[in-house]
Amino acid sequence: MAETEGARVTVAVEDGIAVVTVDNPPVNAISQAIRQGLIDAMAEIERNPSITAAIIIGAGRLFIAGADVREFGKPALPPTLPEAITAIEACEKPVVAAIHGVALGGGLEIALGCHYRMADPGAKLGLPEVTLGIIPGAGGTQRLPRLIGFADALDLITTGRQAGASEAAKMGLVDAVAENDLKAAAMEFIRARIGAPLPRLSAMDPPTPDSEDFFETARAGVARRARGQDSPLRALDALEAARMPFDQGVEREREIFLELRGSDQAKALRHAFFAERAVAKVPGFEAAKPRQVDAIGVIGGGTMGAGIAVASLRAGYSVTMVEADAEAMARGLGNVAKNLDGYVSRGRMSEETKAELLAKLTGAVDYGALGGADLIIEAVFEDMAVKRDVFAKLDAVAKPGAVLATNTSYLNVDEIAQATARPGDVLGLHFFAPAHIMRLLEIVRAGATAPDVIATGFAVGRKLGKVAVLSGVCDGFIGNRILAKFRQQADAMIEDGALPWEVDSAMEAFGMAMGPFKVMDLSGLDISWAMRKRQTATRPAEERYVAIADRICEAGWLGRKTGRGWYLYEDGKPSPNPDVETIIIEESTKKGIARRQFSAQEIQDRILHAMINEGARIVEEGIAARPLDVDMVEIMGYGFPRWRGGPMCAADIIGLDKVLGKIREYAGEDAFYWAPAPLLQRLVAEGKTFADLNRG
Repeated sequence: MAETEGARVTVAVEDGIAVVTVDNPPVNAISQAIRQGLIDAMAEIERNPSITAAIIIGAGRLFIAGADVREFGKPALPPTLPEAITAIEACEKPVVAAIHGVALGGGLEIALGCHYRMADPGAKLGLPEVTLGIIPGAGGTQRLPRLIGFADALDLITTGRQAGASEAAKMGLVDAVAENDLKAAAMEFIRARIGAPLPRLSAMDPPTPDSEDFFETARAGVARRARGQDSPLRALDALEAARMPFDQGVEREREIFLELRGSDQAKALRHAFFAERAVAKVPGFEAAKPRQVDAIGVIGGGTMGAGIAVASLRAGYSVTMVEADAEAMARGLGNVAKNLDGYVSRGRMSEETKAELLAKLTGAVDYGALGGADLIIEAVFEDMAVKRDVFAKLDAVAKPGAVLATNTSYLNVDEIAQATARPGDVLGLHFFAPAHIMRLLEIVRAGATAPDVIATGFAVGRKLGKVAVLSGVCDGFIGNRILAKFRQQADAMIEDGALPWEVDSAMEAFGMAMGPFKVMDLSGLDISWAMRKRQTATRPAEERYVAIADRICEAGWLGRKTGRGWYLYEDGKPSPNPDVETIIIEESTKKGIARRQFSAQEIQDRILHAMINEGARIVEEGIAARPLDVDMVEIMGYGFPRWRGGPMCAADIIGLDKVLGKIREYAGEDAFYWAPAPLLQRLVAEGKTFADLNRG
């Protein structure tokens, strides 16, 4: 059998059944050795008269997780995956895929090439290629609809989602779910089918769409969900080709696959894939070991504190929540229960599990209750005096070695840490609302923070299911610092001639889930208003200041929670607030600004280039260790379209020389705001990219 760098396929014959085992730790990825090994295994099965049937199974904890990431973006070495699958399907002896763990991407395509499929009850199956900017390229878009029909195939392929074993059985994706031992069940299953006609998906007639306008209707829905990403729509093109004879459909699928593989979107999504895995491997912290954390304390039971408590409970921690008084504590505990009710109502949690989690939650009004906590997270009002008072109290009650974390969004973590006699134990854990749902966690390293405290933050973040990113101390850290520049540019454009809903529409067309003014309304305009007032004393005199948002706040319009902000929310849906337009025009007139039109492209360009320029400064100052850290913060916490790879990746794709040229063009209008980042200028001069910095 083939074997390269530990990757191998073995064949063991047990009572006439060939057990073909794919073994390529840790996830049985499909490397060249695996592809060749499967072809060799099928040849051995065909020529050995003592073998009557076969099962294909994965070694270790799963079946096959897809392509080998080391081959991403590179031409595949022969044999190709379609050749391996053809060899399996052409086998004259029955073959069943025994699926445990996951069968994803090429792994599921291999299973579809088998004559039958059996799954372990905990197995997950899917074709997630669209999340990498491509489509299945080994017959997946042609075999899957022949097996389960167009509607279910459309759902799986254009979203990239995974189906559990039970769902897969209902839709016909697997023939059976093993009740006990998967291997034994698969051997019994395939033995019963020896001599029966072999069902080959490639030989089946093309499926019939559910309706005459099926693909037309599907295209509108996919386009709406894709928000500018190409691969879901191209996957639909490939699915539609399944109406043709199999060979023609496969040829069309391959054409689309190859077109997408070298696209900018595929490059960006590959970058995001690798960056998400690299972001936790922070240079300089490789040797740091995390402290043990079993019990977490949360100070504050509001929206953020309750969300942190829910995330912690679901991760298996016991939680003690402290509030100012009994009434506030009752509200906090109620907030936690309400969040858990949301999981129950969506079918993601049972009432029994909810009760078990609530049993691990304790409420208190005395800081002394935090004495047993290994990690204490402060989630109180965003005010330095309040936070320093909290940490001074923690100094007296927290046990030695406990990690003390602040959830501040903007404030100086060094200053907060100075309120304690143990600044080495202090760090920032900046959660994003809602904290039990949003995946981003900014881990803020203060000047005195101990390395093992940083390692603890990453370990806890991983257990919470977060994508954790290390940030240094500055106003707003990585994400909110870039957001400030984003909003500053949006504010300038509405003062110069654009309207908030035009900016929102342009950025949603760019791929953002929600435009900046809608986001402000959602989070509450008073939050950024408080920040602006705090920055008044230190704001440079030459910095352009747009007072439109201040006037809206002064009118008491704070967004959704007051029924109006940039938009009106009379029926729960946003509609332009005409009074806001009046304020905008008054402010423009007051400054003598001749308002002009802004195209959607110019709006997108100005905001993107502002993000890139500030991201470069953040990397240069060491606030972010690498450009990829900036990208992950923006994708995971701020709705930046993943298929653009983050602002720094987007800059590389555009070309840093072109980015710098555009920023210099804007600097002719406002030299203070648009001063090009020195790092950006240096990279252009040296002919390097942000990707070069990611590689170290």
